[in-house]
Amino acid sequence: MSQPPIPPAETEKLEAAAFRALLAHLRANPQVQNIDLMNLAGFCRNCLSRWYREAAQAQGITLSDPAAREIIYGMPYKEWQALHQKPASPQAEAAFAARQSGAQGH
Repeated sequence: MSQPPIPPAETEKLEAAAFRALLAHLRANPQVQNIDLMNLAGFCRNCLSRWYREAAQAQGITLSDPAAREIIYGMPYKEWQALHQKPASPQAEAAFAARQSGAQGH
């Protein structure tokens, strides 16, 4: 089933809406820990904030890491950590280490 091409401006709107939905979903599910995201999907909230900062930089916009993280987390990163970050289980840490040893970084 073939779909007619979506104009670039509309594609960008759809991508932005999907990104906003992803952020809303992550914010609504703070029990999902970053290490679990990394182990399952190969990216986490910190990766999203870095990608956001890099996209801003590519557009000539200066954005600090803390500012980008606040955009992604919906609050200052330290606040999110205090409210939601739990110690990683030994199994999650081992899975993360195994993934990192075989990866080029995230």
